[in-house]
Amino acid sequence: QELELLDASNAVFKLTGPVLVKQEMEEAKTTIGKRLDYITGEIKHYEQQMQELERRSEQQRETLGRLQQELQRAQGKA
Repeated sequence: QELELLDASNAVFKLTGPVLVKQEMEEAKTTIGKRLDYITGEIKHYEQQMQELERRSEQQRETLGRLQQELQRAQGKA
């Protein structure tokens, strides 16, 4: 978004090690676009992993609840 505010007369630099290197505007936009795509993909990936883990956790809670009920019934009969 910030790059859109710049015009052709503005200089864009990228940090390469301890040095700032001048970079073409289009190259900077392309690089940033790719980084944003990558970050967005990673966020989606981790959100899917979280949903899967939450689903598994809920299944384990249900299984644990059933086993506890069975144990209580078995102890009550004994």
